[in-house]
Amino acid sequence: MAKIFVTDAAGENPVPFLRGILTRSLTEAGLGFDEAYQLASEIRQQVDDSGSVTNDALFVLVRDSLRRSKSAEIAEHYASRRAPDTGLLVRHSNGDLLPFSRTEHVRCLAACGLTEEEAAHASGMILSDISSRQQREIASDELRARSQHCLDIHFGRRAAERYRIWMDFIQSGRPLILLIGGAGGSGKSTIATELAHRLGIVRTQSTDMLREVMRMLIPERLLPILHRSSFDAGDLVEPPRDGERDPLAAVVAGYQRQLELLAVPCEAVITRAIRERVSLILEGVHVHPGLAERIAARGDAVLVSIMLGVLKPEQLRARLRGRQRIAPERDTRTDPDNFRRIWHLQGHLLDEADRLGAPILLNDDQDKTATLVLRTVIDVLDSTEAAA
Repeated sequence: MAKIFVTDAAGENPVPFLRGILTRSLTEAGLGFDEAYQLASEIRQQVDDSGSVTNDALFVLVRDSLRRSKSAEIAEHYASRRAPDTGLLVRHSNGDLLPFSRTEHVRCLAACGLTEEEAAHASGMILSDISSRQQREIASDELRARSQHCLDIHFGRRAAERYRIWMDFIQSGRPLILLIGGAGGSGKSTIATELAHRLGIVRTQSTDMLREVMRMLIPERLLPILHRSSFDAGDLVEPPRDGERDPLAAVVAGYQRQLELLAVPCEAVITRAIRERVSLILEGVHVHPGLAERIAARGDAVLVSIMLGVLKPEQLRARLRGRQRIAPERDTRTDPDNFRRIWHLQGHLLDEADRLGAPILLNDDQDKTATLVLRTVIDVLDSTEAAA
């Protein structure tokens, strides 16, 4: 299949057409993932022969397809999310004069704990206020002050204060290291992806991938416990000499052995991000709350450790079954015995988070949980600011 490029109105500045990006835009407009992916594939086929398409033409094509095949409401929701060309210029403190970015503005507003819809609405109100004054140029400090004032009036003083804290952090240039732990099925990778989008963080890593690299380097015959899942690694742990083997105690013992093995690559990834002053999201079952304590004194990075949990067994089973459709090799995870192990491991992780004072968030709803994580980040930044 030939590569397709999306250009500006003049046919310049081409960027590759990415079906995944369009799929995400369609899900944000209200389609389910399968519907969004299918429509994105159909749109790609429609522009396949031309080799390129302008932003405006692509937008019209998608909007009209939604009106025909889905609903006018979804089509309008999709259209409303498009950032208009306002012509507004922002003068930054270093003297640079750059076009106003609605996407970046919404992202900064969402980072203070608003939902994406609330952030988009707030950005629209702020932009309308600026337009009503017939301003074509605005200083970045004035834009920030207007944004904070809007949040204070429409979303409350705490929202405005969270925005101030986040903008101060952005301007400080310090990296954010966000650590997300939880048992299988708790939604770690989904939440990490959503947070990377909302915060504009480009560097993410999973402990599953770090473990897979280690497996390539160290064959199973040399280190068999590394090649097991976190919940059944305990099968390879020697039972105590003075008692019978406790299967659930072995789950924790096996996990701890893997945790020791993954600690070095996890610390290496974090240390490099801190050295390069790049924000990072590290997620996985091996992200233990104690990891943050071991690296807390390195550099000036802000470390936030979160533990996710799902306290309804049927909900966790449903999520594990959903993962089976994507990765069939994981189909043993909903077996009664293995599910019991995963449930027990989750209990251990939540106990550890509670013991070490790491925030525990129950992930019943992706959007709400992502917003709660953002507010937790702001709270940590606030406490760090107060301590300084």
